[in-house]
Formats: sequence, C-alpha cells, structure tokens
Amino acid sequence: MLLLLLLALLSPRAAGDPGPRPGSWTWTRTRPRPSPRDSDVYLDLDLSSVRHRVDTRFLSFTIDASLAEKERFMALLSSVKLQTLTKALRPAFLRFGGSRQDFMEFQPGESKGPRNLTSEESCGLTLLPWWLEEQLKEEWAQFQEILIKEDLEADYGDLKFTATTVDQLYSFSSCCGLDLVFGLNALLRTKENSWDGANAALLLEYCQARGYRMSWELGNEPNSFRKKAGVVVDGQQLGRDFAQLRELMSRFELYRQAGLYGPDVSQPRHRRADILDGFLETGAQSIDAVTWHHYYVCGRDTSLNDFLNPDILDTLNDNITKILEKVKHGAPGKPVWLGETSSAYGGGAPGLSNAFVAGFMWLDKLGLAASRGLQVVMRQALIGPGKYQLVDPNLDPFPDYWLSILHKRLVGRRVLRVEMLSQLGQGERVRVYLHCASKRSSSSGAVVLLSMNLSDEPAVLFLPPSVSSSSVEAFVLQADQPGEQGVLSRNVMLNGVVLKMVDDRTFPDLRGTRLPPADRLQLPPFSMAFFLFHEAGAPACS
Repeated sequence: MLLLLLLALLSPRAAGDPGPRPGSWTWTRTRPRPSPRDSDVYLDLDLSSVRHRVDTRFLSFTIDASLAEKERFMALLSSVKLQTLTKALRPAFLRFGGSRQDFMEFQPGESKGPRNLTSEESCGLTLLPWWLEEQLKEEWAQFQEILIKEDLEADYGDLKFTATTVDQLYSFSSCCGLDLVFGLNALLRTKENSWDGANAALLLEYCQARGYRMSWELGNEPNSFRKKAGVVVDGQQLGRDFAQLRELMSRFELYRQAGLYGPDVSQPRHRRADILDGFLETGAQSIDAVTWHHYYVCGRDTSLNDFLNPDILDTLNDNITKILEKVKHGAPGKPVWLGETSSAYGGGAPGLSNAFVAGFMWLDKLGLAASRGLQVVMRQALIGPGKYQLVDPNLDPFPDYWLSILHKRLVGRRVLRVEMLSQLGQGERVRVYLHCASKRSSSSGAVVLLSMNLSDEPAVLFLPPSVSSSSVEAFVLQADQPGEQGVLSRNVMLNGVVLKMVDDRTFPDLRGTRLPPADRLQLPPFSMAFFLFHEAGAPACS
C-alpha cells in the first residue's frame, strides 16, 4: 500500500537531468513535454514575502455551553483520553459558549477545590474512575438528542451553574495549556433594555479570588435574540453593553488587561450586518478582536453534493470580504476572528459533518481564513451536542480531529502567496494554500503546501523551480473506502494507514512519507494533503 502511494504521489526527474532552467517550469527532459490535461495544476509560489501573520493560536476550538446543562457532565473534562487529545491541539483558545450561554446564570458558592494550581497539578485535580467515565459517556450520548431538539425548537430554559462548573472548566483549560474565553449572558437586561452586569460581577469576583486568568465574551449571535428570547437589542446598544463590561472588568486587577471579544454575529446578511455596523460605532474601542460566526449550510437539508461543491466553499470568501470591509470602515486595524464555525449549523449534518468529507470544508476554511488575514478560527466544537464535534460522545476522534492535529504540527504563522494556473477550471476542485512550516516540524526556510482534491480523478501538481529541488514529506489523508461514497466513512487514512488512538494516552504514528525532489506531485481523488518542503529555503520563512 505504501509503495503504491509513493508511486502515485511522485513523478521524479529522470537520472542525469541537470534540473530546471531559471524562470521556467520544471519538466523531465528525457521525455516530450506532455500535453496539458484537465487534471494538470501549475503552481506559482512566492517565497520572498509574508502575506499575513496569524495568531499562534490560529486553530482554536470551543466547548459548547450545553455541557453545563447537567453539571455532572462537566466531569468528562477530567477524562485522561479527552485531555490527551486536547493537549495535542495547543496552543489554542478554548471558548466556552454557544446558544445556551445567554441563559446561564452564576450561582456563587464556596468551592472545595484547591487554588493556584500549576498546569500539571490541574491535570490531576479530579481523577475520573473508568466506570464513572463510561457511565457519563453513555448518558451524554443520550442527553445530546434532547439538546439538539431544544436547539431546533429554540426552547431554552434558564441554566444555573455553580463554582464547580467554573473550577472544572478552568482546571481543564489550564491542564491542557489553553487560553480560556468565557461567554457571558447578554440576555440579563434592565427595564431600559441595557445589559445587567450584576451576575457577571459575581462571576468575575469569584474568578479573581481563585486566580483564574481568562478572557471574556458577551452574548452569542445577538441577531438571534428575538427568536431565542423575544428580546431585540440593536447594534449600538450592544456596543454600549460591551463598554459597560469593559468598565466592569477594569474594577478587577486580574481582568483590567484581559481580552474581550465580540459581538459574535452570524454571517453578514440583512439585520446581522446592521447589528455589526451599529456595534462597531459604539463598542469597537472596548474589544480586542471582532468575532463573527460562519457555517456553510443547514444541517437539516444539506447533501453530499453540497459538501463537495466548490461554489459553496467559495461563499466563505464572499462573507469574509463583507466582514473585512465593515471592520476596515468601523474599526480599522482591529483583528478579525471566526469566533465559532463548522460545516453545517443546527448541530451539523448527520453522516456528513462527522465523516471524512467534512474535512474539505474544514481545510479550505483554515486555508482561506489565513490567506485573507483572519487571526483566529474557533472550531465548533471540541465536545458538545450534534455531529460536528472533533471528538464523538465516546471521546474518540472524528476525521476532522486528525486533520486539525496535522495542521497544528505542520503549519506555521506566516502565510505566503500561491496561485494556480490550471486547465479548464480544474482549479475549482483543486485548492491550495501556502504557509511557512511550523518551527517544530522543520528547519528554517521550509514551507508547507495545504492541498485538496474534490474530484474523483487524480490531479497533478506541477511545482516551480523554487521548491522542485527540495525533498518532500507527504501527509496524504484519504477515506478508508474508495470513490465518492467512500468519503462518507468515519475513518481516515494517513499515507494508507487508518488513524486510531493506540490507547487513551498514545497517538498513532503521524509521520509523513519522505519523497526525493520532483517536478510534480500527484494528488489522489477525494484527498487532502500537506506537502512539507524541507529545503525550500524560503526567504520569508528564514
């Protein structure tokens, strides 16, 4: 299997080939130049300058606030298996929020846990017995169906959470080396329809007393407040609410310089766009980054064709353009984050959002967001109700988890320019992005090409001289079943080997396949790949 994969990936130069002529495409000189085919994609790479720099925590993720609906489920965060999977995704932000955050109210009480723990001490704060973990996972899987139904009907009840929830959440984030962002309830309103910060003050007071270093948000998708609770808050009022929260934070020494992010609006359409405009008028000075949410499709009426449709993937670029224009006008220079995002809203699409095929949306989103200068992308969710999580109710990785961990290991902060020169629109289904390689994956000057092939035919990537003389380490992801229906599999292969945890603490081998220099690479049908060029010598990456 590995030999076949290597042969499929690599078209080496013939023996005795002196190499490429400066300024020309690389071709094997011992045979005639082939006629261009539909599957040929010619790449033009600029290794001399940095297009954007993203945050070190660019790929981040969320925990849905619904986990606290029944406080006992928070104990799942003490699972050794979940902690092992999460540590591999650091550095990252961990956002605690979602639809239910705007129905959560803190009930102060005395915590029984110790204070001022180190990260390693936090990992052992609560040891979850195996039998209790199995029981909680079974109950959580059943309870998710109730939560999904409530989401569909927008039927939310008040959710009281205690110090135990806060302690367990912070212990988990500290243990895993994550930066916690806590979403506050924006639907606690006064008679004048301004935000009532009294309950938030109790939470901040408790967190400061415990020494919990964290950042904050206020409200989740304010454009949906009317549907969720019959409350209408316009953008200007929302901005004033954030200014009020910033002033409240300034009263607490631990949070005077803490991050505050918002307003977490949905895609910029209709009233949502108006809310963002108004918010930036009155609240831009209060926040450290502008956050918005994005999903491609509705999980209840989408299809496999949608998940493989380049036109649907391209809608993200249109939305990013609208958001960046608004921020440029209303808050120039302010960082922009995707504060919550996945494939399909409504909890994801069963059989699609949790299958291999969802990776095309996820990888394209990571590549496109970085190439447009978005600083952080927060994946919904690490754990939560629905079908778009990174780990399932049994705490086993979905395919998108493996894609995420490879991105974390291989892709660096510096974004470079790459263009495709292709035949007959093949570029629509072959998509590529270019970064400097992560420092922990390669030496100075290395670059990594993120690539994907949405077609049922292999694609040939023709490399320019700038990288064709470098050895290549290939990380090719495919479903474990062939063909278009194979992409519905829950299993993902790395270079022909199915990825699966060895045990709760041990990852499988995630090394790539080392290939000699070549002037072209073959991208298999329905595949995603990271191609790491170790000796590229990119000036922008030195």
